[in-house]
Amino acid sequence: MPPSTTTPPPPSTPVPAPVTTKPRPRHPLGLDTLASYARSLFAAGRRSPVTTLVCAIVLLALVMYGEDARTIAELSIDDYLYPDADIYNVSGLPPIALPPPTCDLAQGRWVFDNASVPLYREKECTTLTKQVTCLANGRPDDTWQYWRWQPNNCSLPTFDARRFMERMRGKRLMFVGDSLNRNQWESLVCMVQSVLSKGRTKIVKRGSLIVFHAKEYRATLEFYWAPFLVESNSDNPNFHTIVHRIIRPERIEGHAQYWRGVDYLIFNTYIWWMNTADMKVRRPDSRYWSEHDEVPRIEAYERVLKTWATWLNENIDPARTSLFFMTISPLHTSPDKWGNPNGIKCAKETLPVLNYTQPLDLNHDMRLYDLVANTAKSMKKVPVTLIDITRMSDYRKDAHTSIYSIRQGYLLTPKQKADPEKFADCIHWCLPGVPDVWNQVLYTRIFSKSPPSPPTPTLPLPPQ
Repeated sequence: MPPSTTTPPPPSTPVPAPVTTKPRPRHPLGLDTLASYARSLFAAGRRSPVTTLVCAIVLLALVMYGEDARTIAELSIDDYLYPDADIYNVSGLPPIALPPPTCDLAQGRWVFDNASVPLYREKECTTLTKQVTCLANGRPDDTWQYWRWQPNNCSLPTFDARRFMERMRGKRLMFVGDSLNRNQWESLVCMVQSVLSKGRTKIVKRGSLIVFHAKEYRATLEFYWAPFLVESNSDNPNFHTIVHRIIRPERIEGHAQYWRGVDYLIFNTYIWWMNTADMKVRRPDSRYWSEHDEVPRIEAYERVLKTWATWLNENIDPARTSLFFMTISPLHTSPDKWGNPNGIKCAKETLPVLNYTQPLDLNHDMRLYDLVANTAKSMKKVPVTLIDITRMSDYRKDAHTSIYSIRQGYLLTPKQKADPEKFADCIHWCLPGVPDVWNQVLYTRIFSKSPPSPPTPTLPLPPQ
């Protein structure tokens, strides 16, 4: 091999020092990669009919899952153009005034407070859905927003959105369950938006999963639709108005595969169990949903919780993931229970129940409550924290969406609003509202624990 002919610079000429630059982060399927891949596909397609067919299939997939590609591309662009949020110096702040472990946060009273609540305004939270924007939907009063939960023997810490997002930095938090957990997810997204930069957030929907990306924190707040936790014929997040609900109590992997790698998992399941006293259960080796048996509700619920607990014990690393379970969120459909025999469900209720001498009897199936509490208590390998919201929510007959909501995707018509017996929604909650307090309790429990182990620095894609 001939010697190199490169001539070194004369000694009198200074050699410039190499410029050290910070390497650009790279993501799979970045914009440059996508463009290059598309060009190579078209070039190959001109040479072979088989390749042309493959190209067509790949391009169809890109069209079908274009939202995923766009999300990755946006995150790639963010890495080039924007810095992460400055690290909030939590160590320099006074410690959070956490309640003692012996204080029962579920026992207390509602205190009118128009100074510190609500934590956000409906019109300022652009991610709220029409289902919960009661003021925009015509509700004439707004008093339900100005009530603070005061435990009997301690106080809840003030929700600090920036401190919370610092805890969430690089992490995933996911609510799993029915539309009440989605109600709570919407609340939490609103509670943190004041500390997030405009244009640095994004919501991606794919199948049963909704992901809120807080890009500058590389964090996600997510909701996963699984109303029974296990697989069922009601698992379509958009079309689940089914008269005969059928579950598969021993089948959970179809949902649970999306729970792996999440740092905070918050579960619930109750309201979907309350239509009938017996549950339709698909036979284990059946091929069709029509092949099912009916078993008592309590028996089916116990089987579901056993399947759920077994999966968690076998698949969750407690050093990485914290687990929570939300208790019963009440229906307010029997006004005679709170001394208003002439009322119609929760319609026209404007104040909480303020008589705390005895708990309300709203016909909850407390057997399910007890099963959840006992199951959580028995899980030693993978601890589950119970978030008890039932009694505090029982008093809030005034805070439901009632007739100021949607039905099958549309706002109620004046004729429908005039018939609250049929159309009032006394399950879901106006926002801002009661779910904000649930999240305040969740916040308290999260900060009562040591931070989980750091996750791998990746942002998730919704399921395909």
